[in-house]
This record gives sequence, C-alpha cells and structure tokens, in this order.
Amino acid sequence: MGQIGVPLHREEIVLDPLRILSVIPGDPHGTSMIFARNQVDSLAKAGMICRTFFLRSRTAPFQLLVEAQEFRRKMVEFRPDVLHVHYGSMTALFCALLTTCPLVVSYQGSDLNPCPSINAARSFVGRVFSQLVAIRAKRIICVSQGLRDRLWWNRSRAAVIPSGVDLGVFHPMPKNEMRSELRWGEREMIVIFSAGAEPRVKRLDLAQLAVKKAETLCGGIRFVVLDGRTEQRMLAILFNAADCFLMTSDWEGSPNIVKEAIACNLPIVSVDVGDVKERLAHVRPSRIVGRDPAELGMALADLLRKPGRSNGHEIIQELSSERVAERVVALYREALGNW
Repeated sequence: MGQIGVPLHREEIVLDPLRILSVIPGDPHGTSMIFARNQVDSLAKAGMICRTFFLRSRTAPFQLLVEAQEFRRKMVEFRPDVLHVHYGSMTALFCALLTTCPLVVSYQGSDLNPCPSINAARSFVGRVFSQLVAIRAKRIICVSQGLRDRLWWNRSRAAVIPSGVDLGVFHPMPKNEMRSELRWGEREMIVIFSAGAEPRVKRLDLAQLAVKKAETLCGGIRFVVLDGRTEQRMLAILFNAADCFLMTSDWEGSPNIVKEAIACNLPIVSVDVGDVKERLAHVRPSRIVGRDPAELGMALADLLRKPGRSNGHEIIQELSSERVAERVVALYREALGNW
C-alpha cells in the first residue's frame, strides 16, 4: 500500500526531438564559422534532428535570389520546428523575411560590434539589420553579456550562451611530445596569436610590439601567427606545444579560440575584450592587462620565464559542447512553449 500523498508510479516526461534547421553564413567547405558547425553537431548528438543551410552570398542580389529559392525548398522539405540562424546582419534578415518559422538568432560579435576591417557604411547597415531581426526573433542567443547589452530591444528574450568547446579534441597532452611532432625545440619560448581573417581587428600590430618588448626581457621568442584556417586537431597540438596564447583584439564576442586554449591548459595573456576576462577569472596562470605593448610584453615575459600549464581544463568544463547543447535545446523548447 502506497504512502498517503506519494504516487505509486512516477511517469517520466519524454519530449520528442526537435527538428532544427541551422543557417550558417559562408561556404560549406573549409573552417569558417567552425564554432557554429560544431554546435550543430553537438545538438545532433543531444538527440535533435538537424540540417544545415549555408548562405554562400550575402551581398550579390542575383545570387541571393537563387539562394532564397534553395532556402524555401529546404524549409518545405525539412519542415523544421525551429530555424536557428548563427549570425545576425544580412544572414539573419534573409531568414526573417523568407519564413514565419519560429526564429532563434545567435549574435556572435561583429554582427553587433563595430568592424573596422570592412567598409564603415556596410558595417553600420549590417548592425542595423541585426537589431531589426531581434524584433522578429522568438529567442536570442548572445555569446557574451557585452553583446546582449548592445541590443536595442527585446533583451528579455536574450540569453547569454557562449559557444561550447569540444573537450574530446581540446584537452591537455604531453608538451614535449607535441613539440617533437612539430619539430620545435624543448627549450624554445613559444607564443601563439590568432590573426584570423581580420588582422586589423585582432591587432596583429599590437601583438608584434608586445612580443618584441617581451624579447628584450627574456630572450628570443617563436611567434606563431594563425590565419583562422588551422584544422581543429592541429590547433590542439599547437596549444599543447606552446607556452602562451596572446589576445589583443579591439572587438570580440566570446572568442572560441581562447576557450580552446584554456581547455588545453595553455596560459593566456589578453586585453579585456569580449568575455575573455570572465573566462579567465579563475584560470591560473593567466593575465588580463591594458592595451599597451610594454604592459603586454612584461606579462608575456613573466609567464615565459616560468613556463608551466594552467588549470584551464578543469575550469572550462561548464562550457563543454554537451553542456552548451543542453542549454540551447532548453532555449528552443522555451521558444516553442514546449516544456
């Protein structure tokens, strides 16, 4: 006989998998927007039914008309529950105008931040498009609090969810073995910097001055500059072989490359940009310093004179791809009122 007030059988609520169409700007090949592609993969592993549409052109009118036809065909064939667009600007506006499907928008950085590496008028128009689409979106994902603060309206619909890190790829590995694989000397001092496709925004000039300053304090440094096209597993090898990662960007959202370096226990020297200060709050050793080459150089030299690894892999667990996918799925169901 059951106790009073306690049900004899507890039923578990099993929710049906959602059908998610993700829209990502750019070509389906290569490594651009890799964090968005990885999120789609992690959502599929979490049980969602996922498809991806790559918007190759955002500026050529004729090509946009062709892409619009392909997009409508994809919508009809797949019948998604949620349309998740992984960037603002023209990509998000394209989706907002072509369908009434529940829309989730992820703002990544330069879709709301100024972007001095492109034409000022084009950057401004893109940011206006991003703001307009926020009106239409059922839910909004901002990868940092700073981006959420930039929204003109509907902040109540916006959740701060940084992109996740694939801890199956980015994890600590033996430093000397990785250096041997790269043919780097065991005693070399090595700093990694990511210039990506926009060296002006990433401030390669400031990074170079900082490294020169550090060399006057601790000796020669191998300065490795990445162009944004490095394959993920090679990135993990580089991070495990290096002594420090340097970040000097003018603008960022939530730079995944910093989180990936953290996951490999690579110490970091960075300016206060995007959510990097928050990410490094409990990572030791690492430094947040001002945008001054001398200050950056001294911080680099301090870390390089006492080479070691950080506690980053332990700290970054909350941003594993799996945990972030759980948060994104919850946001989808909230957008649909499906709990």
